Amino acid sequence: MKKKVFGRRLQRDTKERKALFKSLTRELILCDGIKTTEAKAKSVKGSIEKLITKARDNASETKRMLSGVYEEKVITRLVDNIAPRFVGRPGGYTRIVRLGNRVQDNAPMVLLELVEGEKKVEKAVPTAAEAPKKVEKKTKVVKTTVKKETKKETAKK
Repeated sequence: MKKKVFGRRLQRDTKERKALFKSLTRELILCDGIKTTEAKAKSVKGSIEKLITKARDNASETKRMLSGVYEEKVITRLVDNIAPRFVGRPGGYTRIVRLGNRVQDNAPMVLLELVEGEKKVEKAVPTAAEAPKKVEKKTKVVKTTVKKETKKETAKK
């Protein structure tokens, strides 16, 4: 009987489940994406979104709230790098991309990632004028002269 248990239990007791969720959220904050099972990703998605919303709206309160749970580099990355990316976005900060099933146990694997990745400055493709010119390899042309035998020389032989 279900007994109105909220959330996924993932065949773990409470302490193990909390530790699992903490490590998954930590890795998602540090790496911007994690490969995990579908059930774990769906379980963590809501807590990640709540953390980002809290960090986006009130950074100082978030730092204080998370200081006992996460290490300093996770908190600073969340508040300084991740939260400013989502300032104009009302929600939906994460995405789940299906990757197929795992070979060993056929578990459905997914990629849980943040929607707006870090803004990377890409180099523009150089135009024809800016592109480096191809250096053609000069090959040596060796002219071979074939001495034509004349009728006189062939007659002497």
